[in-house]
Amino acid sequence: MALNIKHADVERLAAEVAVLIIGLLLCGASGAAQDRLQPLRQAAERGDARAQYDLGVAYIRGEAVPRDPAQAIQWWRKAADQGLARAQDSLGVMYHEGRDVPQDLPQALLWWRKAAAQGFSPAENALGVMYFNGTGVTLDFAQAAQWWRKAANHGFAEAQNSLAFMYESGQGVNPDLAQAVRWWRRAAAQGLADAQNTLGILYLSGRGVKRDPQEAVRWWRKAAAQRHATAEGNLGVAYATGDGVARDPAEAVRWWRKAAAEGDETAQHNLGVSYATGMGVAQDGAQAVYWWRQAADQGYAAAQHSLGLSYFTGDGGTRDLVEAYKWLDIAAARAAGEDRQQFVNDRDGVGTNLTPAQLAGAEKRAREWRDAFKVVDTIR
Repeated sequence: MALNIKHADVERLAAEVAVLIIGLLLCGASGAAQDRLQPLRQAAERGDARAQYDLGVAYIRGEAVPRDPAQAIQWWRKAADQGLARAQDSLGVMYHEGRDVPQDLPQALLWWRKAAAQGFSPAENALGVMYFNGTGVTLDFAQAAQWWRKAANHGFAEAQNSLAFMYESGQGVNPDLAQAVRWWRRAAAQGLADAQNTLGILYLSGRGVKRDPQEAVRWWRKAAAQRHATAEGNLGVAYATGDGVARDPAEAVRWWRKAAAEGDETAQHNLGVSYATGMGVAQDGAQAVYWWRQAADQGYAAAQHSLGLSYFTGDGGTRDLVEAYKWLDIAAARAAGEDRQQFVNDRDGVGTNLTPAQLAGAEKRAREWRDAFKVVDTIR
């Protein structure tokens, strides 16, 4: 599980600016806006922590004043020194991301710890991410789970989702699928698309819940409504197979197209298969190659294999045995499970049609692609 910090960062925190600042945006003249900001500035200068925080937001967003991150940090630090958790968290975000200031992980850790000590759930979640990834601290799954549990109990959906994965994998906690499902349900109920998508997967497979493909589709629709690419792709599979909905290849293509446009490599591969076979769309070998290449360039082994075969057969419009071997070699190096031997066999089969010079050229192309993609071969 690769995790990035998903919590109220500076821009989202700024959305909660005091009504006074919101009024500034509605003011047509900058001079009048400055006048309206004056009471807030006066309150900040008197030591009002919330006013100091809001004034910092105005500077970070450039609302009614020229954008000035240094001024924002100065005012947030004043509020943070008075114990305002929201300001402490904002400083943590700034220093962690290196946004408008040099990245400083110890400073991020310091401020998030202060905010977390007050039960501020975004900071608790951020600490969980730091311990899970080992950024700025020693990697410690148990500590990550501890901080995510605090944030999860405070209702923070992203932490609930992360804690669920910990229970599923047994990282930092004893594996407990029932607990995982419990936390995913709580995060999904709050509208977190990742959790909704995961619940759909569980209902389709029957892991931790009674198998119910229609319930799977229901959760995927909720996530897809938020443009969750994986859920959109899963809906495409449901329509392609007729599992949970009436089979509808054209509808499958529609969902795969949505997910593919958002960069989902599995959907890109499936869309390529649709064009190659004419399932739900007019058969078009060139379009198949186009979508397989999109997925292949993201490292998706099945698409690399399909692309290699298309160059071998020429079904995509171009027959190129050297390019075919290149992609089949890349796919074989990345393949896992039952696909591995088949991919190796297909690569070696194409290789028998190449001269020694062509084979050397194909292997050179494959190495260059892997070097650019920073891929380590798993099989030769």
